[in-house]
Amino acid sequence: MNISYWEQTSWFNNIDYAIIGSGIVGCSCALELRKRYPEATIVLFEKGFLPSGASTKNAGFACFGSLSEILDDLKTHSEDKVVELVKERKKGLETLRLLLGDEAIDYQEHGGYELFEATQLEFYNECISQIDTVNRLLKPIFNDRVFSEIDTPFGFKGVHAKTIFNKFEGQIDTGKMMRALIRKISEENITIINGVTVGDITSLKNICSLQINGGITIKAKTVCITTNGFAKQLLSEDVEPARAQVLITKPIEGLTIKGTFHLDRGYYYFRNIENRILFGGGRNLDFNTEKTTENGLTPIIQNTLESILKYTILPSTPFEIDMRWSGIMGVGGQKTPIIKKIDDHIYCGVRLGGMGIAIGSLIGKNLANQVR
Repeated sequence: MNISYWEQTSWFNNIDYAIIGSGIVGCSCALELRKRYPEATIVLFEKGFLPSGASTKNAGFACFGSLSEILDDLKTHSEDKVVELVKERKKGLETLRLLLGDEAIDYQEHGGYELFEATQLEFYNECISQIDTVNRLLKPIFNDRVFSEIDTPFGFKGVHAKTIFNKFEGQIDTGKMMRALIRKISEENITIINGVTVGDITSLKNICSLQINGGITIKAKTVCITTNGFAKQLLSEDVEPARAQVLITKPIEGLTIKGTFHLDRGYYYFRNIENRILFGGGRNLDFNTEKTTENGLTPIIQNTLESILKYTILPSTPFEIDMRWSGIMGVGGQKTPIIKKIDDHIYCGVRLGGMGIAIGSLIGKNLANQVR
């Protein structure tokens, strides 16, 4: 890569805030910085032609955790911490909806369902025995009962006759959401430069030096790292990549399934998108292989997704697979996101734990408010 005088002076000069990553967190951070500093030069650097992590590759779940996921969290986190996590996810979704509007992101609240395999009776009973406890913990957040037991709808096979329903869960169109975010970025005179890979970042006395695309040096007064699943490439923090594989069917005539669905402690998840089924998950089949920043697909996971789709989700409905893809999440030993100052003039907002839709906007906003 070589940069001309015109490129240097128009795109890479006098940068006040350089944000690494143009996903939900990066864009939200930039928009909040613009509110605080109307005259600042704010530039987002993105290595892909679109956001390269999970922001344009997720399943579009506007959720805050199934009952079994919350119960698992209670085994490794205090009650106060779990309640705070759910509260932040709810607040994050409200922040996203307020920022962009429900129509722009195609927000729909069909509710969420947690399904249990017919052979998981003991696990199901364990969850049901704790439903009142969890509802009590979450009532101050929602002012209502969150989880309830209902009959399993939509003709699924091989699952328990009862399911756990959450009326507050919704879904969005991820592509529309990112387009709306990028449109706002443009309206606020914030620049996104694609095709830029950031290497070393050095904090000097009053400025940061960034190495980009293997040899070009640029300067910025402050750097915010929002690369989430790719954070290990720039940071020494407790955040690891976690690949999520997804597929989507071609349109299915007469599809009645509506809502967001969780299966096997949330390791599998599916939803309707218009008259298609989008289905993802399965990284628990091969955790080690899925700890990668490489987008890709594996037979073990794709074959399992197709099998569950055929025998459980659409047992009496012919379907064809239209597309397959993967995205990279950022996870760690704790569910709490990392928002911190790394060095003089260097900050980060990473480790969204697979909850990017729920907390991405709030993490970006909080990161911007921490910057000095």
